[in-house]
Amino acid sequence: MSNELVRARITGTGSCLPEKVLSNADLEKMVDTTDEWITVRTGIKERRIAAENEHTSTLATEASRRALEMAGVAPEDVDMIILGTVTPDFPFPATACIVQHELGAKNAVAFDISAACSGFIYGLSIAEKYIRCNAAKRVLVIGAEVFSRIIDWSDRNTCIIFGDGAGAALVEATDQDNGILSTHMFTDGEYWETLYSPGCGVRNPASNPKTIEEKLYYMKMDGNEVYKHAVRSMYEAAKVALESNQLTTSDISLLITHQANIRIIEGLGKRMKMPADKVFVNIDKVGNTSAASIPIALDEVNRNGLIKQGDTLLLDAFGGGYTYGSALIRW
Repeated sequence: MSNELVRARITGTGSCLPEKVLSNADLEKMVDTTDEWITVRTGIKERRIAAENEHTSTLATEASRRALEMAGVAPEDVDMIILGTVTPDFPFPATACIVQHELGAKNAVAFDISAACSGFIYGLSIAEKYIRCNAAKRVLVIGAEVFSRIIDWSDRNTCIIFGDGAGAALVEATDQDNGILSTHMFTDGEYWETLYSPGCGVRNPASNPKTIEEKLYYMKMDGNEVYKHAVRSMYEAAKVALESNQLTTSDISLLITHQANIRIIEGLGKRMKMPADKVFVNIDKVGNTSAASIPIALDEVNRNGLIKQGDTLLLDAFGGGYTYGSALIRW
């Protein structure tokens, strides 16, 4: 297989959602909110919440098993595991190392990347580059989050949005025409303070009384500021992907964007002049699962037969950092 012919192709997808469902009706009993208020502003009707014995590694491992089973690949044949998450099991070791052990993928190098909601796109880009330069043949790319553990459940502006879950994709080398056409990553660090987790790092360690008193272990978000940048950034990432491949929006079979907020999803679709039936939405059922959002959606459309061989998919994400990116795939 020569360098000119090597392309990275997704051969298996998997996802894992906790069993516990937290509906808008449940939230009405917890904070000052209503189902209508949540639905209109976010598009979310329910989200999944991890049980006490479920961790980021737990969900990531199960999603990965399902992706490997679909691809017909044994864990020991995986060369690399890349896990996008901002809710790791521990500060270290990398949660990917725990997943490697649980899967029995003893021959895989494993590491985490912290790119918030863009984590899966960043991981996919790294996987593609390793495969295209013949440094790896099979890479497992995962997005997994348990945001329920870093959410202030008395803050109605954030607790209504996020959910827990994991998604995974096995990326393999191929000499076929279909596969990942290109990936694109971007960062704008100027606005990092509008979406971040201030506590439990070295600036505000867990041992600092201020971290506890000011509840710095919870995530903080300036929703209006994030919205303002999200649509513009994702549009720019999508535009670069299309231009790099000499394509237009009319060539796209399905847009799978990060499920952040229905207003952001619809705003991006309108700006790209995409028909609503070509913009995938599942935020109503799972909420915003951050790095897990796109791979969960990808697994859903794959298993439900909503995409077929030869379709062109555009993946597009935006997250804290700010990080954003896109991937164009011929399925």
